[in-house]
Amino acid sequence: MFFRHYSIVIAALAITVSLSSCIATKSYEQPEMQTEELYPFEQVEMDSTTLADMPWKEVFKDPELHNLIEEALENNLQLQSAIQQIRVAEADFFQGRMSMLPSLSLGADASYNEQSDNASSLGGIGGGSIPASERYSVSMSSSWELDVWGKLTSAKQASFAALLQAEATRRAVQTRLIAQVANSYYRLLALDKQLEITKETVQNRRQDVEAIRSLKESGLVTGVSLQQSIANRYAAEVTIPELRQQITEQEHGLSILLGRSPGSIDRSSLEEQSPIDSLATGVPAQLLRNRPDIIAAEHSFRSAFELTNNARAQFYPSFRLTAEGGYQSLQTDDLFQPGSVFYNLIAGVTQPIFNRGQNKAQLKRSKARQEQAKLELRSTIINASSEVSNALSSFNNAEEKRELSRKQLEALQNAVEYSRELLQYGEANYTEVLTAQQNYLSAQLSDINNKLQQLTAGVDLYRALGGGWNKSTIQQSEEN
Repeated sequence: MFFRHYSIVIAALAITVSLSSCIATKSYEQPEMQTEELYPFEQVEMDSTTLADMPWKEVFKDPELHNLIEEALENNLQLQSAIQQIRVAEADFFQGRMSMLPSLSLGADASYNEQSDNASSLGGIGGGSIPASERYSVSMSSSWELDVWGKLTSAKQASFAALLQAEATRRAVQTRLIAQVANSYYRLLALDKQLEITKETVQNRRQDVEAIRSLKESGLVTGVSLQQSIANRYAAEVTIPELRQQITEQEHGLSILLGRSPGSIDRSSLEEQSPIDSLATGVPAQLLRNRPDIIAAEHSFRSAFELTNNARAQFYPSFRLTAEGGYQSLQTDDLFQPGSVFYNLIAGVTQPIFNRGQNKAQLKRSKARQEQAKLELRSTIINASSEVSNALSSFNNAEEKRELSRKQLEALQNAVEYSRELLQYGEANYTEVLTAQQNYLSAQLSDINNKLQQLTAGVDLYRALGGGWNKSTIQQSEEN
């Protein structure tokens, strides 16, 4: 009898759900994302090939860099935090999904009631006392809120979108981490090379001092030239401690990315590094597919959209079914007898009438947050386009600068050699030698910076296109 009435109520409310659930909520539609003229450059011919589809192990060839990136993917604290945020989102989604089901609980209680003498004399017949009473019960209760207006469904879909957003955010952290490790590694190699060149320069200038000393003794130069040569040597040598400090700080910064205590970093050399050999950017629509921050921003908009649906559904009545049944008796011996069975079924409707404007305020906030999420999505797309353009432009400019600097290096090296020869024959003064040496050292250091720019621009382009979170990389990270 109980279940027959229960089924009738459920069937009636199910019909109500099917007729009214579309009133409060709206179906999600993906926001329009313009890709026309998303790439403002004309440096490359765009096709469906994109650098972002390449696994990071194919982009970065250095084995030492491979080891560092793998260590970072396993131990980096920010990435671990992003993974834990996914766990939080998973729990929220599970909670939202389970809220669609009825609750079920089991209870048992026993009570003993004995009135006071005064209360008993007042309540008894003819002044007699009321005897003590006992009561025992074992029951099971269930409560179920029917999702007539889509309130629970929209909350569940919002939590699912938040889960997808957390996963996309984790991918964005991963792509940024790979780029940070690679760029830090290249800067460390560039500093090593600058230190090496500076030490060679100091050694050469020590030899220059001895040569100038000999020329002074021969009367070909004055004491001023000798002192200038000594000062020139120290001018180069004084930069060595500064470079060592920069190397130490760079190693420590890279150690933080690796999730380890500050220490030395195993590495190769700058000469062994080569810029990426592919500048394929793909078509603009692929940027929307590959950039994890764009994907995260879209899921954020989806979550805000569903929360707006949820806020809109709060204006409609709530339907709840409550059922309870079990055994109830005054004696423990009779507790599980057929005559002790009881049950009740309650169907309730609650319609908000006045709650001090809270539902209106919540709907207004939800709509504003939805619009914010839409604007943030558009901003993320524009920022991605700018990053791709900047990285590609930087790469091409660095390549052009390196071609010019190589010609400059050759000319300055010849100038240094010629000025030294002329000085030995008394046909040039030491100021000309000094100027040529300083220009040559500056050009050497500038050439290193140009190569570093080319390397880091390739890394930035790879990250800007959304590279570094391909399927194989994700599986590897999860296994770790």
